[in-house]
This record gives sequence, structure tokens and C-alpha cells, in this order.
Amino acid sequence: MFRHVQQYAGASQSRIATATGMTQARVNEIINGRREVTRLDVYERIADGLHMPDDARHLLGLAASREKRAGGAAFDLAAFPEVVRVYAAQNSAASEIQQQAREAAELDVLAVRGLGLIGLNDSLLRACLPREQGGRGLRVRVALLDPESDALAQRAAEIGESPESLAGGVRLAEERLRELAGACDVAVWRYRMLPTWRVIRTDSTMFVGAFDAGWEGHESATYKVMSTPHGPLFRGFRRMFEAVISDAERTV
Repeated sequence: MFRHVQQYAGASQSRIATATGMTQARVNEIINGRREVTRLDVYERIADGLHMPDDARHLLGLAASREKRAGGAAFDLAAFPEVVRVYAAQNSAASEIQQQAREAAELDVLAVRGLGLIGLNDSLLRACLPREQGGRGLRVRVALLDPESDALAQRAAEIGESPESLAGGVRLAEERLRELAGACDVAVWRYRMLPTWRVIRTDSTMFVGAFDAGWEGHESATYKVMSTPHGPLFRGFRRMFEAVISDAERTV
């Protein structure tokens, strides 16, 4: 980088040193390969001093620039490469979700009733779960909407279904998940808040959709979100899931 700054910006070693909080001798050693930069705080000083764009900062494992973290100008998605793919609906992402689930050690699901995701034999994730004792270990955590909650009645009205039918679907999914307790580590919770996000997490990858009055979760655009060192989306959705189950009733 220092060589490029010299070549394309015409900066001297002294000017680079001043911008990055180093001595001219240290800059000279780095340019000539006699010293390496290894400390993260030094990379931060270099990135700030050279006004590196956010996509370059992320390649060094650094967060976005201070100006943009403080609410400055908008930035390209490339600066936060967490959203790596967007699908028109869940069925477009089905094969990739299943592949991720088969290779995962942890599976988290936040849904309304979960029948299409994990509650039935032909649901999206059911075939990805181990069926025999002694199989590969998998921790499964599922959060479903409480069938006795006001939020379920509201959600039923939004999608034009009776509360009794929607509640029955939740209870059926719960019972079918209880059957898996001998084959893998399964836990199920009932939450009582109005559903907003539909989340499938397989280790460090998430597939996220939204619930709305106009559609069900599987009809929503589905975002594939990857864990990155400084990105907020994966961490935020994972924190939300933990908060949901911490305030929910565990039933399985």
C-alpha cells in the first residue's frame, strides 16, 4: 500500500509517516520488507491516515470508517458483505438451505408454526435431521408462536386463517419435534410476540425472511446472511433469537 501511495499519489515517505503516525524510518523499513505490520491498531492508523475506503478496510479485518460509523454518508453493500445472496422466495433457496443444514452442527429456527420448515416428514429441514441414535450430533433450537397468545390470533387474522387452525398447526409441529428428541438434541420454545422475522441459522449462515400482513414467511424474499468480523446483521439476528427464547416458555 505504501508503494502504491508513493507511485500514484506522489507521497513521500515522510508524508506517509505523518499520515499514519509512524516515523519515516519505520515507513522505510516496511516499504523495503525489513519490517511487517501485525497489530490491528496499526492497521487502523494506516487505514485512517490513508483514507482507505470501507471495502478495502474490510479486507484488513477493520470496521467501517469512523465518519460512516458516526452516521455519515451512505455506503455500498460491498462495504458490509454480509448479505451474499437474495432469493425471490424461500423455495428458490431450498436446496442451499438443505445443504447448509446437513453440514451444520447447530440449527436455529424462528417461525410461526414451523410445519413447512421442520414439523412434517416432507418439510424443508426434516430430512436434514439425524434419525438414528449415534448419528452425527446436531443441536436444534426452534421457536414457535404460542398457540394461546393474542399474537397468534392477530397473525391468523392477517393471513385469513382461523386462530384454531393456526394454533393446531403449532401444536402439531411441536409434537412432531418431540418425536426427534431421541435422535438429536432438540429444544422447542413458545414465544408470544407478533412475528416479524423468519430465521433459519445453520452455524455461521442465516436465511432470513419477513412476516407481513400481506404474505406468509415462506413467500417473502429470503436473504442469505453470512457472519463477518464487523457486520451487524448476522450478530443482530442471532442476538434477537437468543432474546426471543430467553423470554419464551420451553415445551420440548
